[in-house]
Amino acid sequence: MTGPEAAPTPDDAAPGTPDRLRHRASRLVSQLSTRSDRLVGEGLARADARKWHYAVLASLEDLGPASQAELSRRTGIYRSDMVGVLNELAERGLVVRAPDPADQRRNTITISASGSRRLRRLDKVLDELHEELLAPLSPAEREQFVRLLTRLVDHHAEAH
Repeated sequence: MTGPEAAPTPDDAAPGTPDRLRHRASRLVSQLSTRSDRLVGEGLARADARKWHYAVLASLEDLGPASQAELSRRTGIYRSDMVGVLNELAERGLVVRAPDPADQRRNTITISASGSRRLRRLDKVLDELHEELLAPLSPAEREQFVRLLTRLVDHHAEAH
């Protein structure tokens, strides 16, 4: 081979994949998203958790107690699915449901002490998974990548 060594290609970008496909941002983001979802889903499953468990626990830890509807807005979990997620977390003692003092018709969800401990363990699991996902990037590139993704997500969230 002459010139610089060719960069490794993703499994589905086998030799012969047209450059116009290999260099489309939308396609690359989609491919990485698929890989990331699989990696995180399998990694959390090994830790007896799901990504929605992590999202709810993180929301409660970082932003405080909330109603089911508020948790749905914060995490992007459909309201109809939120009940099942909260049932799973409550059965494990990771969250506590209590009547909202301001409105007895709704519950306020709070993270428990064991939920906070579980969240810290899941943080470590996700840190390891992200190490695997972002392995080819240097620490500075990882920070830049996350900043750029955040900017794109924020931009498109504002557009809706």
